[in-house]
Amino acid sequence: MITIAGAGLAGLTSALELARRGASVRVYDIGSYVGENSVARFAGGMLAPWCERESAEEDVITLGAQAAEWWADITPVFRRGTLVVAPPRDRADLIRFARRTRGYCELSSPEIAELEPALSGRFSRGLFFHQEAHLDPRRALRDLASAVQDIGVELCLNTPAPAHVDLDCTGIAATVPHLRPVRGEMAILHSDEVDITRTVRLLHPRMPLYLVPRQGGVYMIGGTMIESSSTRAPTVRSLSELLGAAFALHPAFAEASVIETGAGVRPAFPDNLPRLERHGRTLFLNGLYRHGFLLAPAMAAQVVQHLIPEGSHENFRERTTA
Repeated sequence: MITIAGAGLAGLTSALELARRGASVRVYDIGSYVGENSVARFAGGMLAPWCERESAEEDVITLGAQAAEWWADITPVFRRGTLVVAPPRDRADLIRFARRTRGYCELSSPEIAELEPALSGRFSRGLFFHQEAHLDPRRALRDLASAVQDIGVELCLNTPAPAHVDLDCTGIAATVPHLRPVRGEMAILHSDEVDITRTVRLLHPRMPLYLVPRQGGVYMIGGTMIESSSTRAPTVRSLSELLGAAFALHPAFAEASVIETGAGVRPAFPDNLPRLERHGRTLFLNGLYRHGFLLAPAMAAQVVQHLIPEGSHENFRERTTA
């Protein structure tokens, strides 16, 4: 029996991969429902390795390139690409973004309008990453939990993990050296006046924004990355900047209804890449940072190699400590 602490994104993806290899798996979580203690519920759900390369290591593309295929077996994945735009005065930011990544085509204003009619006439240039996708994080967690249970994993909610487990996936609660908290903030809006069908990133000078469409006129917006361990609600300043960036993307968002706001603390290492570390008898998977849905499947495959030695996946940044 392989035991796992934490029924969040890392714990459930690892449990599924282990069970697919024939292992008996038990997962413990103190929450009363799946995702209650997971920062993934505040995620955008973007499967965007080429965009993330703008500020991340090449490993993010290497490990995240197949994430959409993995998730498509679990939950609906929307393969509509990512559109990156900037106001005319911030054209230099768009050029800088393009230089730092790849996998895109450049769009003119008419081409942006053809791709997203709601943005017609609003931006003169854009970048389109056609291979990227997105999903609904909360539905994905629920669907992942169902897939885990369907394959025979024992999911123990409202249950603290025992003193020793084989795999610790408790995120910022884990006692792992060099792990730091990075606060992410988001808002969920509803608008009947805007129809955007794919992830849009706005390179706004005060608040770079990402907008991810859900269904029924609902959009998730996020953009802040603050070095903080606070889990309090978003501040007035950060929320006003976030909503101001949404207004800059499309003025109709000024009349949108705010359904929810929230903040979560994301675990990150200094290089912002996830790690597998062994401390004593326990293997720790941590540091998914802002790349959770993108990198969790690949990291779960690494867990399989460590806990089921005949696995064939290549190690990724294993850090073993005494």
